[in-house]
Amino acid sequence: SFLGGSMEITLTANLTANSRLQQDAVGNPRFSSRNCHITLVSVKRNLSSSVLPKVMSKFLDNTLHKALPGLLCPAMDEVMNLVNAKFTAMTSKTPLWNTGTLQYSLLSPPQMKDTFIELDLKTILHQNDGKDVDLPRDQTFLASLPPKRDGATQLILSANFLSAVLSVLKESFNLEISNNMVLGLPPLVTTMLRVLIPKLSGVLHPSQPVVIEMQEAKAPVVTITPEKSLVQLFSTAEFRVAPSDPVPKSLFVLDVHSDLEVQFAIAEEKLQLSLTL
Repeated sequence: SFLGGSMEITLTANLTANSRLQQDAVGNPRFSSRNCHITLVSVKRNLSSSVLPKVMSKFLDNTLHKALPGLLCPAMDEVMNLVNAKFTAMTSKTPLWNTGTLQYSLLSPPQMKDTFIELDLKTILHQNDGKDVDLPRDQTFLASLPPKRDGATQLILSANFLSAVLSVLKESFNLEISNNMVLGLPPLVTTMLRVLIPKLSGVLHPSQPVVIEMQEAKAPVVTITPEKSLVQLFSTAEFRVAPSDPVPKSLFVLDVHSDLEVQFAIAEEKLQLSLTL
């Protein structure tokens, strides 16, 4: 300070600005601010008024009035830039493992609420071969959104959307089951098949290993009700004898319709589905 020591200043200020939410050239929502104004509420110094002359106190207040907008208003712009970066990330393509991509785009202009922003999003699913996945239109629409928790981001996904995502991941449900692979399953050998299907006794040698090849025949279907949620899988199960030959001998093929209960969870900002029989 001019007295030769250090002077501490503690101030309280109100920052007000007009913000505008609009869409940019590529359709992404963007915040912009203007008319930033700073109002000093209080200024406290570690020097008493008897030590600091009134003329210097007035000079200090005038200096703060001139300097604060240049110091605090850019902080407002930085906050807007951080929010805009999240909007950009939201509308960027997100890989779905190695099978395709997911992307969101705005269906309508954003709606500003008292404490949050409401976005009506369109989902775009691409397969790796470049084809778009057709999303069925929901038969019912939400008249109002569920209550939003404070400090949380709420994303509402339809069962049709989840079904479409699983259709992109359909090949990940393909599975080859061999002996001792599934706990609780009887030994996968021809002896077991001879007991279950007596007609095979004359054509199958006992104790040969059996392989079951599961392949998805149709896209999975997700159903969500207040009581429980299900994922329906439509598969074929081909039973093969696995001798020493490179190509196992096919015995028969079954059509399998499985209803799996699904539990939803969020981990590291990602939706996780746990399936159980």
